[in-house]
Parts: sequence; C-alpha cells; structure tokens
Amino acid sequence: MTSTTANRPDIPPGFRLKADGSYVPEALVSDIDKLRDQTIETLIDQAKIISTLLADFKVRAFRDIEAFVETSVEQYGVKSRSVKGNLTLTSFSGRYMIRLQIQDRLVFDERLHGAKTLIDECITSWSEDSRDEIKVLVNDAFRVDKAGQINTARVLGLRRLPIKDDRWQRAMAAISDSVSVANSKPYVRFYERREGSDEYSPICLDIAAV
Repeated sequence: MTSTTANRPDIPPGFRLKADGSYVPEALVSDIDKLRDQTIETLIDQAKIISTLLADFKVRAFRDIEAFVETSVEQYGVKSRSVKGNLTLTSFSGRYMIRLQIQDRLVFDERLHGAKTLIDECITSWSEDSRDEIKVLVNDAFRVDKAGQINTARVLGLRRLPIKDDRWQRAMAAISDSVSVANSKPYVRFYERREGSDEYSPICLDIAAV
C-alpha cells in the first residue's frame, strides 16, 4: 500500500473509494482502473518526496548563502544581519553562478483611481487626432488581466512620458504616492557556464522545464 492510499479515510475491507465519496466492491473495479490508481499513486508518492527535498534544499540554500555573506563581510568588521538585496556569487573558475534576487510585489491604493480620473480628463480634453499613442499606452496600462490585476510596470511607466499638462502631472504624482510594497519574495537560481562560452545556462529545478 502506498502512502497516498494510507492517508485516505478508513475504507472498509474489500472496497475502493470513488470520487463521489461512495464505496465500490473491489470485484466491481476493472483491472485497468486498478492499474491507473497504482500508476498515479506511485508517481504522486515520488512527487511528494521530491517536493519535500526541493523545499528542504531551498531552505538550506538561503541559509548557506546568508552564512557565507556574513563570513565574507566580517573581514571588514561588518556584522551582516541578513541579505536584503540582489546578490550574485560566482565560483573561482567562473563555471558556476548563483543568483539571489528579491522581488517586490507592488500594489496600488485608492489614489490610483484619482490618477485614472485625471488621466481621463486629459485624454478627453485633447483633440481627437492628437496623442493617439498616449491613449493607447493608457488603455494598455490600465487593462486588467484574467485575475483582475493591473500591470504595475505599465502603470508606473506612464510617469516617463514627457507631458506637461498640469492634470497629467498631478495624476503621475498620485500614481507615485499610491504605490507601495505589499511583500518581498526571495528567489535563488543556479547557473552553469556553457562549454566554450561566456553565457550561463540555468540549472532547471522546474519539472515542467526539464
């Protein structure tokens, strides 16, 4: 019996649990259904083991990198508390590289709605045949994805447009004031330099990309 089967609710002897919660006598379950269950449960058990190994490795990687950074900066009399920013470590031979990156998740508060109102006023007041490219950029920036989220990079990118209109400038100020960091998530990635090249290839830890 696999661990996946063992973790299920108690099943009466001689029966098999169906997806709808009912029990079916083993004798009524076809051989191919039994083989399908066996195949799935065996692979799921292995996947859980690998997932646990990856989770443990991730914790160890962050811990070891932080310990190394602390040791490295101690020679300058600096006490490192934790790694806050992006970091690249390269082996002595240059063959291997590790990158630690901190990705901030940005969110907008209610002031973004005020900015959008001011932007709409600008677009409405501009002549119909002028600044069409600006209208396209604005519509693209405020378009929501399938999850109902706005692309923060596109919205923030509007601030780079050289528009002197006072309402536009106030809208850009509102955008700047409305954005904040909701949380930060660290990522660690591993690379190996291609033979005879200066380029690095990622060491893939994503099963879908292997």
